Amino acid sequence: MDDLIKRTLGASAVDYLEVRLEERATTSVNYSGRELEAVGTNTSRGGNVRALHKGGWGFASFNSIDELPAKAAEAEQAARLVGRGRSRLARVRPAVAEIRVVVGDDPREVPLAEKEALCARYNQLILKRQGVISSRLRYEDVFKRQTYANTEGAAITEERLYCGLSFAAVAKQGANVQTAHDSYGGGAVGFSQLKDLDELVARTAADAVGLLKADQVGSGSYTVVMDPKMCGVFAHEAFGHLSESDHIYENAKLRRMMTLGKAFGGRALSIVDDATIAGERGNYAYDEEGVPAHKNYLIKGGKLVGRLHSRETAGVMGERPTGSARAISFQYKPIVRMGCTYIEPRDWTFDRMVGEIDRGLYVVSALGGMTELEMFTFSAMKAYLIERGKVGPMVRDVILTGNVFETLKNIDAIGNDLQLHGGLGGCGKDGQMPLPVSDGGPHIRVRNVVIGGK
Repeated sequence: MDDLIKRTLGASAVDYLEVRLEERATTSVNYSGRELEAVGTNTSRGGNVRALHKGGWGFASFNSIDELPAKAAEAEQAARLVGRGRSRLARVRPAVAEIRVVVGDDPREVPLAEKEALCARYNQLILKRQGVISSRLRYEDVFKRQTYANTEGAAITEERLYCGLSFAAVAKQGANVQTAHDSYGGGAVGFSQLKDLDELVARTAADAVGLLKADQVGSGSYTVVMDPKMCGVFAHEAFGHLSESDHIYENAKLRRMMTLGKAFGGRALSIVDDATIAGERGNYAYDEEGVPAHKNYLIKGGKLVGRLHSRETAGVMGERPTGSARAISFQYKPIVRMGCTYIEPRDWTFDRMVGEIDRGLYVVSALGGMTELEMFTFSAMKAYLIERGKVGPMVRDVILTGNVFETLKNIDAIGNDLQLHGGLGGCGKDGQMPLPVSDGGPHIRVRNVVIGGK
């Protein structure tokens, strides 16, 4: 195989050629209500070739390594047909590396029956809660071995392992239906770490039932304390995607918004994307262009100082590559994506943060949301009223809306309790979903957040 890759790269007649091979094994267990919907292991193997010539790209994927020479010729032909300018790739030192996964309690060595039994136990724990009418539970472990090489001399083999559980409870009272969810896991997680989640699973079921009795929040403008999960969703969805340079250099309006050096918040505010954090779902050593992962500051001291790049966007914009070109599988070309995005912690305690609020909301986790350039809308899974410095009763149907730049400026307290979250699922962009990522932050306090409710 190595000789075939070398011969293919050596025969290249374009500006740049890269080869990426992938082996993947995925074991999953899915429950829906009392039904075991799926259980088993799937494997896949394949690769792709990407060619660059005079600024034009060609891409071809395949399932058998024997197809490599023909697919390389196909990608090169496509690149020549569309290339009309100059190829601009930021320079990187070609890496030669081999990264192996080492986990003390490797989930691949655990019998499938044991994984199913654990899921059945947690599923029953959800369903036995009075008021819960249904559940959703998913276990997954994924092992991926990726081999990468290019005409500049890079030769990298990297293994990645993901393992985790996600679970949801659905409660009903009359026409009132409420859902609560949570997940646990990340990258290179041992199976034993999933064996003691009874309290977390039971709390999720209790939240679903609690939401049935909760009042709807009143609409208006509130001082809001976001928990680390909602903080992470905000950092990732509202700001992180704005920092992906494949969108920035194609959009004149976004380029004006995202001018380096621009003030985006107080001096205490820093937002980071860091794919080097071991154990996180968004962790990797090299991206899908063979560029090493970095700790990338996006905002530092309240000012925009960086953005996320592929080699091409870095070359076009005259900046350094950040190791942020990623693809969900060999069937897709790499695009600019996040790794682990979070707000850095500072020194506020949660009690002090809440204690200064006369009327506000404590917002916990997120059900979903959407963004449109600088505007965002997020639905909280649950929230609690804050009155006279105390956290009070649970409320529901909390929808946060606003302008991300105004919201960043309105952050007036950043906690000391950083938490990162990966779980299962991932990020979606340009038809590639789910990409393994992590996000998080500490508790943060934000003034003048518009809340939709009754």
